[in-house]
Order: sequence, then C-alpha cells, then structure tokens
Amino acid sequence: MKKRLIYPALFTVLAVNLFFGAQVYLHSAEAAGKNDVYSNLHLFTLVLERVREDYVDGAKLSYQDLIYGALKGMIGTLDPHSEFMDAQKFDELKKETEGSFGGVGIQVGVRGDYLTVITPMDGTPAARAGILPGDRIVKINGKDSERLNLTEAVKRLRGGAGTAVTLTILRPSTGVVKEYTLKRENIKVDTVRDINGKREFPLGENKIGYVRLSQFGEQTGAELAGALKKLKAQGMQGLIMDLRDNPGGLLDQAVEVCSDFISRGTLVVSTEGRDPAEKHEYRSSDDHPLKVPMVVLVNGGSASASEIVSGCLQDLKDAVIVGEQTFGKGSVQSIIPLPNGCGLRLTTAKYYTPSHKVIHEKGITPDVVVPMSPEDTQAVFLKRTPGLVETLDPEQRERVNNVEDVQLERAMDLLKGISLFTSREASFRKSAKVQLPEKVTEN
Repeated sequence: MKKRLIYPALFTVLAVNLFFGAQVYLHSAEAAGKNDVYSNLHLFTLVLERVREDYVDGAKLSYQDLIYGALKGMIGTLDPHSEFMDAQKFDELKKETEGSFGGVGIQVGVRGDYLTVITPMDGTPAARAGILPGDRIVKINGKDSERLNLTEAVKRLRGGAGTAVTLTILRPSTGVVKEYTLKRENIKVDTVRDINGKREFPLGENKIGYVRLSQFGEQTGAELAGALKKLKAQGMQGLIMDLRDNPGGLLDQAVEVCSDFISRGTLVVSTEGRDPAEKHEYRSSDDHPLKVPMVVLVNGGSASASEIVSGCLQDLKDAVIVGEQTFGKGSVQSIIPLPNGCGLRLTTAKYYTPSHKVIHEKGITPDVVVPMSPEDTQAVFLKRTPGLVETLDPEQRERVNNVEDVQLERAMDLLKGISLFTSREASFRKSAKVQLPEKVTEN
C-alpha cells in the first residue's frame, strides 16, 4: 500500500522538477539569445541585404543610408535626449555650442509623443506672444512635430535674428489650437528678478524677500548674489526663491546658487553612470552662506538645474519646498565624436540629490503640495511677465488680475509663521533668564 502511494508522489515530484527545469532552461536560452551579438548581427545583415535587393526603391539607397537610418532608430529608442548625428548635424551642433544664435525663447521637452513647452523665457518673443507652459507645439512652419526629437525641434526653432518662424500651438487646458508667427531674436535676458519682474528687489511684509530665477544662465550666480546683497542690506528675515517654470540650464550655476545657502564642502549633487568615470560630486564653495528661513516654489515647469537646487535644499533641510511635482529631467548627455565626422549624443549618467534620490523621471516632491489649476497657473505666469497683461483684451485682463497666486501666498504664510515662532521663542528665553547670585566661597 505504501509503495502505491510513494510511486505516484515520486512521479509527481519528478514531473514538477522537469517542468520548472525546462522553464529555467528556456528562459536562460532566450536571455542568451538576446545577448548573443553574433546571431543578432546576422539577423541585422540579413534584413539589410533583403532591403537592398527587394525594396521597390532600393536602387536609390546606399549602405550608408540604411546603416545611418538604423543607428538613428536604435539610439532614438533609448530616451528623448540621446541621438545619432550624421556629419552635417554634428557640425551644426558644434557650431551652436561655439556661437550665438537667434531663437524665440522657448524651452521644450518631450512628454509622451508631444513636443511640449516647459516654459517660455521672460522677455522673449514667445513670452510676449502669450505662449504658456504646457502648450503643445503641433507644427513648426507647417510641418508636423509629432515624434520629433529634441535636437531636430531646437534646430527648427532656432535661426538668425530677425527671421520668422510659425508655431501651431495646442493648449490642452482649453483644446484651442492657434498659430503664432514669431520673429527670432538673440536671446539674452536677466535670469534673476524681483516680484515685479524688475531688478530692484524691495523687501516685502514681515521683512520677507523674493527672488525669481527664470533659468540658470552664465550670470545667474552673480545676479543672485547681487539680489541677496540688496535684500540683506534692508534687514531681510526670510526668503522666497521662485523656481516655477524654470527649465534649468548650467550645472555650475545650480551649484553656485546652492552655495549661497549651505556651508563650504557640503554635497550639492552627484552624477552616476555605468562608467565609473561618470561618477562626480559637486560641493558648495561659499564660506559665508546666508542663513534665513527660506521657501522654494516649484511646479511642473521646474526642471533640470531647478530640480538640483530644490532637491539639495530639501535634503539638507535648508528650505521648505512648496508647490507641485517638478518635471523630472535629471540626466547627463555626453557628446561622443565618431568616424566619418558623425557624432553621438548619449545619456551616460543621472543626477542624484545629497540623500541619493534620483531626479530623472521622478522629479522633486514638495514638502507642502499646493496645487493650482492650469488656468490659474497660466494667469500667474501672465501676471509676472512684464508688459504681457497689458496686451490682453479687457475681459481677459480682469480675469487674470483677479487670480490669486495661492502658492506664493502659502509660502508667505509659512515664513510669517516661522518668524512669529522665532520671535516668541527668543522672547521666552529672554524672560526666562534668572540673575544668578554671586558665587560664595565658604571658609
């Protein structure tokens, strides 16, 4: 009887082991096939030759055409920021980094398959025309922009100062599609401004200062230092740094901005990639950082360097972050020259905050989440862009002027509360002091 029970049980165990063993083998074989360079290259050459022989217009194709097309497709599947560039495009990239070029003042990113405005820069043709963060660029000069990579989009948007470009814009919040014909300019604007869009930096109620950083350009650190000097001279007791709709910019300027508020040698941001050479740490360089209660405002248009700054100050408890989840652009692109004059722009590392939180595709989550509707966000953007409200019709102007900036108001309330608590604590400590008697020595 026992044997009758044992044999089926053994058979069942063996069958189960055989089944799972087969599954493991098949999975391993599949993984090995995916990583077998020779078999996959063999497949590639078979397809290459079949296209050359049988494609209806194959006589018009060269091997270079097909290989370059394959490389563009391969790199294009990695992420929106990586790209294979032929010799002409690589040469254009080198010229762009060396010279000065005209544009309309739009920072763009890819969200899904849509070319999306991260933010128009203050004082530029795009900002003056009323283009807003979140707008989708459907067409550039009448040509569809869907699935357009960033490099090609920037190339179409840029051009000589005085030339025109026509953008077809879809505003998701309203569903309205509108064309804007903009005249390109040499883009150079102040990156640090006060609450009135100027560079006067008056001190507000409760001695609270306000600075808005529209991007991180070559002079942002110096401009911010000048603004802080003006505010400190007036007796500033708290600071609001507005990074909303700031698309980022230069890494060294982000580090310089953080250095104004944290001690020398403190980690600001680090980069890490698969290559150990991509591991770098960037640290503060200021011996006399400013120490006042601070709130940093962010939203979905805050990207790259803005996220480095807000992530650093949040991790180190040097500021309260208020607003909405940031964009999530935290990757490093390396430019790699290739044979035949070609080049490769490849994402090789990611940025990490001091506590080693990844920024890319995650963004920075505010300490205090204060949501705003797209309509109110756009209205606030219009109000803080000098001269733009005056271009609206009376009905639109009234609506925009009546919108309250609830994120800024929350930041003000937080700093007022901190100031009140600090003054009460100081008063309590002062009143609690007791005059001690002189020490008496007994003989």
